Amino acid sequence: MPHDDATGPDPARLHPLAAHPRVAFLSNLDLPPNVTVGAYSYYDDPAGPQAFLDNILYHFAFLGDRLIIGKFCALATGVRILMNGGNHRLDAPSTYPFVIFGGAWAADAPAGRFPNRGDTVIGNDVWLGYDATILPGVTIGDGAVVAAKSVVSADVPPYAIVAGNPARVVRMRFPEADIARLLRIAWWDWDAERITRNLGAISDGSVDRLEEAASA
Repeated sequence: MPHDDATGPDPARLHPLAAHPRVAFLSNLDLPPNVTVGAYSYYDDPAGPQAFLDNILYHFAFLGDRLIIGKFCALATGVRILMNGGNHRLDAPSTYPFVIFGGAWAADAPAGRFPNRGDTVIGNDVWLGYDATILPGVTIGDGAVVAAKSVVSADVPPYAIVAGNPARVVRMRFPEADIARLLRIAWWDWDAERITRNLGAISDGSVDRLEEAASA
């Protein structure tokens, strides 16, 4: 993979791979104010980066929920993120979402009564596989992997691999003690020069080796 300089690709470039416009660093898109994406997190789709925005569904500003995606995440083609505007009340005679249309229809159905499970948070170094669907209000922990076509309806622990509909933990990527060390190291918060200098430990090493690099 070509690099722009000695410390890797420019995180401010929308398309870091000139020959592959389908790959985009999402933080450089014109994101809505209720969407935040960390540096180097990318989306890969033959339809281009606009498909990422199109696949954030039911995100109405009046509900106040946010989509927060960390750094160094990899989002495959077709990842869909459903926000709280897709929820419907089940405790009233009708499930029809009158409130989203505003005006007189919102007067007797204030937004506060609309089901809202809170922010959707995707941690750092998370891999979301092809056609994965994320439901409203879930938190996906750092280092987690969501298998292709999975539907995530509940929180995912850090460094878990989940699959299925609804997604369930298949296995953990590392033992509990190593996960605690990885979360403490938080390599994704290092500057680009330090990450580049320690790529061997980050991408092709052991937790012990990474911990040694973190202590150096």
